[in-house]
Amino acid sequence: MSDRAVPDQSVSVRSVSPGTVPVATRTKGLPTPPLTTYAIVGSGWRSSVFLRLAYALPERFRVTGVVTRRAEPGAEVEASWGVPTYRSFDDLLAVERPDFVVVSVPWAVTPELTRELVARGIPVLSETPPAPDLDGMRSLWADVGASRLVQIAEQYELLPSNAARLTLARDGVIGTPTGAHVSSTHLYHAVALMRAALGVGLEPATVVSHAFTAPLVDPITPAGWTQDSTPKDARSILSTIDFGAGRTGVYDFTDNQWWNPLRPDHLRIRGSAGEIDDDDVVRLADPVTPVISRLERAMSGQGMNYEGLDLTHVSFDGRVVFRNEFEGARLMDDDIAVATLLARMGAWIREDGAPPYPLAQGLHDHQIGLAIDEATASGLPVTTTREPWALADRTDS
Repeated sequence: MSDRAVPDQSVSVRSVSPGTVPVATRTKGLPTPPLTTYAIVGSGWRSSVFLRLAYALPERFRVTGVVTRRAEPGAEVEASWGVPTYRSFDDLLAVERPDFVVVSVPWAVTPELTRELVARGIPVLSETPPAPDLDGMRSLWADVGASRLVQIAEQYELLPSNAARLTLARDGVIGTPTGAHVSSTHLYHAVALMRAALGVGLEPATVVSHAFTAPLVDPITPAGWTQDSTPKDARSILSTIDFGAGRTGVYDFTDNQWWNPLRPDHLRIRGSAGEIDDDDVVRLADPVTPVISRLERAMSGQGMNYEGLDLTHVSFDGRVVFRNEFEGARLMDDDIAVATLLARMGAWIREDGAPPYPLAQGLHDHQIGLAIDEATASGLPVTTTREPWALADRTDS
C-alpha cells in the first residue's frame, strides 16, 4: 500500500461489475445528473451491456426490470444482476413505469415490440436496426413515426476518439468536411459515422460497391482466441457513397473487423482546409505553413498515478475536446459511448436535452446500409429513394 495521498475529489464508492473490488466515481465537484431509469426487453449479450452500465453507475442509471418471454433466461438475469424479470410488458409496468424501455431483441421482432410500447405511450430506445428491410421500415414509420417516442441506440459517434474527431470537424479545424473514410464498424453504423462527420442530413445517396476476397489470419472471435494463425479467405467490401453537394463517404469493411486486431479501425475526415487521419490532424497555420497536431488521450492510473486506470479526457493542442463524464467507472470506450447515449436519452425525456438519435436517422442509415448490400451483390450503382422519414425534422423526430 503506497503512502502517497490521493487528492480528495468527491468520491462515491461502488462496484463496476459483480464480484469486483469497489472503485470510486470521481465527480470532481460537479453535480450528479438526475437518475435515469429504464427497463430492457431481451436477455441476449447486448442486453448485458445495459445491465452492466446500471450496475457500474448506480448513481446515474437503474434498471427497473427485464422482460424476457422465457423463465430460464429470466432466472439467469436475476441471479447474475439482481434485477427482476417479467414475462410481459403488463407485468413490468404494473410494478414501476421506467423513463424508457431499451428494446434489445432480434431484428425480426423489434418492430412489433416497438409498436406495443409506443401504443402504451412509453419512449423506446431501440437497438439497431429498428426493422430488418425497407418494407418493414416503411411500415414501422407509418405506425410510430408521428409519436416521436422512438430513439435508436447508435453509439459509434459517441466513442471518445470519434467524438473528439467530430468535434474538430464541426469546429472547422479542417475547413468544410467533404469526405469521410470509415474502416471500422459495418453498414448502418458506418453510415451514421459518415453522416456525422460530413454534416449530412436525410438526402438520397448513390452507392457504388465492390467485394474482394483475400487471405487473412483471424485470431479472435466473440468466443475467444482461436490459437490459429492460418490465413483464411476473408471478404472485404469497399464502397463509395455520394451524398451530394461534393460530400463523399468511403465504406471499407472486412469480415470480423469488429474483433480482428489485424484490421484495426480507422476514421479519416477530409476537409477543404485539412484532414483528420485517426489521431493526426493536418491543417494550415497560415497560407504557407501546413502543420500537424495530434489528438492525445489522457489516462489516469499510469506510472506513479494511483487514481486507477481510466480515460480522463482527449485533448488537441492544449484544448479538451472530449471529457469522460463517467470517469472512475473504468469503462471501455464502447461502454462510455453507450452510457453517454443512455444519459442523453434520460435528458431528452426530462426535456433537458436534444433527442440522442431519432428513429428517422436510424431508418435512413439502415436504408443506405441496405443499398451497400444491394450494390455489392449486383455490381451496379444504387441510389436510395426519398422516404417519408426524410421529411421529418432531424432535431425532434
